[in-house]
This record gives sequence, C-alpha cells and structure tokens, in this order.
Amino acid sequence: MLILNMLSSANKVAAQGVGSAYLELIKMLKKNASDSFIIKINSWKKSDITHYHTIDLVYYFSTFFRFYTGIKVGYVHFLPETLDGSIKLPKFIFAIFKRYVISFYKRMDHLVVVNPDFINKLEMCGLNRKKVTYIPNFVSKEKWYELPVDEKNSFKERLKIAPDKFIVLGAGQIQKRKGIDDFVSLAKKNLDVQFIWAGGFSFGKITDGFDRYQEMVNHPPKNLLFTGIISREEMMKYYNLADLFLLPSFNELFPMSILEAASTKTPVMLRNLSLYHHILKGKYLCVHDLKDMNKKLREILNKKEILIEYQKKAEDISMQYSEEALCKIWQNFYKSLFELRRKL
Repeated sequence: MLILNMLSSANKVAAQGVGSAYLELIKMLKKNASDSFIIKINSWKKSDITHYHTIDLVYYFSTFFRFYTGIKVGYVHFLPETLDGSIKLPKFIFAIFKRYVISFYKRMDHLVVVNPDFINKLEMCGLNRKKVTYIPNFVSKEKWYELPVDEKNSFKERLKIAPDKFIVLGAGQIQKRKGIDDFVSLAKKNLDVQFIWAGGFSFGKITDGFDRYQEMVNHPPKNLLFTGIISREEMMKYYNLADLFLLPSFNELFPMSILEAASTKTPVMLRNLSLYHHILKGKYLCVHDLKDMNKKLREILNKKEILIEYQKKAEDISMQYSEEALCKIWQNFYKSLFELRRKL
C-alpha cells in the first residue's frame, strides 16, 4: 500500500473552506480507500506521497527533503489575487507573501486545483499546466443533509424567527472579498426578510477593513443576524433553516459552502463570476450586482415556484459533487502519480 502523508494546519484557523475540504478528503479516503493507502497526518517520516494542504513555512522547508516527502502534491485553494480584500498587511510584506505563494506551488511535483479556470492563471504565474490536475471539491451526505421539517421549525423557534419568515443565508469570513457590504445593503432593502450571515473574523484584526466590519457586526439592521464563527454541526442547521443561500463574493475558487448548501437542498444564488460557469452551469440563480440581487429576491418572494425549480438544481449539484463521484478520481490520481514516477 502507498503511504500518503497529509500536511495541513487548516483547522488552526476556524471556519475556513480549506479546512472543510481537507476534513472531507481525509474522511473519504479512510472510509473508502483504506485498502489502497496508509494515511498519515502531519507526519515527518518517509512517505510515498506528501499532500500539502496549506503553505506553512515549515512545510516549504520540508520540500527540500525528497527522500522523506516522496512525490509532492500541492492543493491550490487560493492564488495571490484571491488574497486581495481578505487580509491587511504592509504593502511590502503583502508583496513578499504573494511571491512566497507562487514559490511554494513551484516546489510541488504536481498541483490540484478545485476549479479548471485556475489552470490558465497558474500558467500565467509561470507554472507548467501539464503538472496541474482539476479535481473538484465534494461533501459527504453523511455530514450535510436535509433535516426533517419539525427540526427546522424547532431551530427557528430557538432563534425566535417566525415559522413563515423567508430566510436568506450567507456564509464565510466577514471581509470585503466575500461581498458582505452588498449582503448588508440587501438586508436594509428587504426588511420583510430575515437575513443571517454565518461566519466571523477568522484572521482577527488583520482582516482588511476590520474596524468598519466590526462596527457593522455590532450594529446590524434589525433583520440581520450575525452568528459569529460556529461549528460545522451548527452550520448544517443554518443551511436547513434557509430558503435561499446567497454568496455575493467577488472572488472565489470553489467554495465548500455552495456544496454544503446544495446538499441540504437549499437553492443557491451567486454573483456572476466566470469560475462558476463551468462547474455549476445553469444550476444556480445568477446575479450581477446589488440591484440584480434585490430584483431576483423580490421575484422569488412573489413567485415561490422559482425556489422549487432551484431546489431540484441544488440536488443536481449535490449529486455531481458527491463523495461517491469523487472517491475513484482521487484514488486514481494518487496511484497514477506514483506509477508515473516509478517508470522514470
């Protein structure tokens, strides 16, 4: 069996999609591929393949010891451009960090992207596209699923939300890149709707615009609830509570939150980003800006049949990016890399 070492510190920072993707992959491989791989977590012993999930400096140094790492696989969860609007650092430090990200990726033998659009962007950064493979994110139905109606109503009651109140849910770190400003503005325009944002400041005070967003969280519109950082178990309940999941981000790769929401049969509304065109084509409500979001929301409120249509499309998303669909892909990927290296 191949020894597969997973290197990650993603769970040190709460409520990140990187951490969710990492946990889903580990769980899937242990459940379905234990006869093919011996899986180690953050081990410094010799491995056949080392899969880097985060770009810690100590991991960077480890790439110079091939005898121990074996084949180096890097998971591309972000590019330098996706850092803009996320964290605030002095310009020269930010510039160095961006160069470090690309340098880390260049140390890998192979990269995995969660969206095919990023292969071209990596090539523009000087990486060989032949060493990049697209494997999408996925979620497990055992973890993310639709709750019975009585449990949904019980959770609404706990939050003191009326049973018939329409609920729009957003999720992610509170930062400009996530489109939180438009989400708050939309809430102000629709006082008859309950808005909930699940997430907080995972990067604390280095979050870009922290003071302004902290003030926003402390004094939200009366129909907007900020939950702060919550557990995955609690997050599942919020997806089930929602009539509509809205992610107004300006820059993403392939958010786990979309798959999690879809797995609970919650219709999805997203900003019109090119990266969604291939991976979610026709399966989500597409909006261009705040004005468009407001227009689509009012249409839905007046014509609930739209929700029924996109509930079915959410199910399609869930099936396409299920654990079952991705398990064989990952197994074949690791094995083919090892076989290719052995032939060289």
